[in-house]
Amino acid sequence: MTARTVVISGASSGIGLATARRFAEAGDHVVNLDLSEPAPGDAVGQWLHTDVTDWAGVRQTVDGVVAEHGSVDVVIANAGISLRRPFVEMTEKDIRQLMDINVMGVMALWQAAARHMIEARSGVLLATASTNASAGYPYYADYNASKAAVLALTRSLALELAPHVRTACVSPGYVMTPMQRAEYTDEMFAEVNAKIPANRHADPAEIAETFFFLASDGARFVTGQQLVVDGGELAGGTASAHGTMFA
Repeated sequence: MTARTVVISGASSGIGLATARRFAEAGDHVVNLDLSEPAPGDAVGQWLHTDVTDWAGVRQTVDGVVAEHGSVDVVIANAGISLRRPFVEMTEKDIRQLMDINVMGVMALWQAAARHMIEARSGVLLATASTNASAGYPYYADYNASKAAVLALTRSLALELAPHVRTACVSPGYVMTPMQRAEYTDEMFAEVNAKIPANRHADPAEIAETFFFLASDGARFVTGQQLVVDGGELAGGTASAHGTMFA
């Protein structure tokens, strides 16, 4: 298979890092757009210091990637943040920051790449959504809304950019990432695992494998879709099995 140029935002850790490794193992040229430099030993491909909320900067960076590599074939908008707190305690500043990264950051990267993909009449736009886009989860109101927006964007651009550019998003359930670990105590992890039919969190490599499939020729008829990878969580009806602030 001819090496592709794969751009991934937020690939210095977690799902992004695992995904970068998967594409690099296949011989693709991987470009990591992240504010944070990968930890020693975790560097995969080329790291470019990038703020996904800087639209002009993102476009300049993507243009530079195309100038250097000749094309941008696969883009994965993965950068995102999450904060667990009650809705009534969320500040306007925090909500705007989350939306700016989780929604506007996806749009900035996809738009910058789409300009080149349309001209080349080829390309795949992927993003990290979440099961939170499809079901209610308390204490993550802004995050849930942001991931629902990513899902809607995926569906809309599948129509607008067809037939040459495909779009899709991966909607993970609970994944063992540094961000997830920072939010949960050991007791909370055990409680969550008990509600998942697979009885565990996903490994980031499992999400990476899903992205790799969606970018492959085997998925060339898949566009405008989300691929849910949640260990049966939504199918098991556990998405709403949460306590409330009044419990």
